[in-house]
Amino acid sequence: MKRVAVTGGNGILGSQVVDHLSKRGYVSVILDRNEGISGKHRHHDVHVKSVDLNDYAAVEQALEGCDALIHIAAIPDPAHHSPHVVFANNTVSTFHVLEAAAKHGIQKTVIASSESAYGFPWATKPLSPFFVPVDESHPLIPEDCYGISKAVNEVTAEGFHRRTGMQVVCLRLSSILNKAGYLYFQSCLAKPEELRRVLWSYVDIRDAAEACVLAVEREGLGCTALNIAADDTFNDRKSQELLRVYFPDVIDIRSPYIEYEAFYSNAKAKELLGWQPAHYWRDEVEKLGLGNKDAIDRPLP
Repeated sequence: MKRVAVTGGNGILGSQVVDHLSKRGYVSVILDRNEGISGKHRHHDVHVKSVDLNDYAAVEQALEGCDALIHIAAIPDPAHHSPHVVFANNTVSTFHVLEAAAKHGIQKTVIASSESAYGFPWATKPLSPFFVPVDESHPLIPEDCYGISKAVNEVTAEGFHRRTGMQVVCLRLSSILNKAGYLYFQSCLAKPEELRRVLWSYVDIRDAAEACVLAVEREGLGCTALNIAADDTFNDRKSQELLRVYFPDVIDIRSPYIEYEAFYSNAKAKELLGWQPAHYWRDEVEKLGLGNKDAIDRPLP
């Protein structure tokens, strides 16, 4: 495996993935219709192709000669586009890239799914997990266009695996934090209810990028979904207290909550990928010198 296609490679996460691939000696082929932040991708091992993923013929042409695929491009939330646009874009583009990958015999693929597939982040009314920690066996119960699109994409991935034997790893990414994300989450420490819908879960953007690369490198994974989240909650209240105050209806507690243990289990990703989150919010907040006074008024990542 040498040439890895990265859809959305000019975006915030995609750019990090491309950097991680370059450090491992891979050639990246960016498929993106936006110029984004690709100015720094001026290396001989990075090629940028302007592609609308809703144009199947263009996708098939762009993937020619690639050995693997990391599909990150998507409308990243339901807040800024009409529901039918979000659902159609995210599901059709995923089908297109997997169909084109199958056409070219690509056998290693990674799909950026989301914790939103579980349904909690964008539910109209507050939604509680059936059990905690939430692992990959938890039912997917989304009701919004974005969460449904991610759940559908995982079903699409299963279909391609059955048909072609293609390895497809669906990464259920928690809120991906760069500096702006840390700033927003830090501002929510004084109002924990703001992050209830994401279960106070997060993953550093560098750890998310590392998971993407590991997922495309590993062998024999078939089609699988993996939670990608930090080991701890982004809150200074202990997890047991957060459960008591914000999820009193959750009585199926399958692991002890003593300190700040996360409400999403990342054990499967650690086992199958050898992945380990290396960046934690307390360290990053200290490095960045962030404080509660630095609140930003914007939707969750």
